[in-house]
Amino acid sequence: MNAQRGARTVVAKTAADITADAKSFAPVDTGNLKNSIGHDLFDQSGETGAEIGPTANYGGFVEWGTSRMAPQPYLGPAFDRRIPGFEKALGDMIDGTWKG
Repeated sequence: MNAQRGARTVVAKTAADITADAKSFAPVDTGNLKNSIGHDLFDQSGETGAEIGPTANYGGFVEWGTSRMAPQPYLGPAFDRRIPGFEKALGDMIDGTWKG
């Protein structure tokens, strides 16, 4: 498997895992925030990436809080949980031990 295809696979899996974790960590009142969390993958100029987050316009207020509301982080903890595995997979790709 070539490096770019492998990187796309690692990014896609990590984005899906972060999305699932963020949905499970999100506080639920109406379910709108949880249901709005998703990810988009992109490939531009040889770079692969993902944009992960809610489409609900108040997602940031829930994550970081306001002067009247304590933060209820859901996206940050999801990233924190999955980034070590992402970094390991990329390292394994570089040293040739990755089993994609």
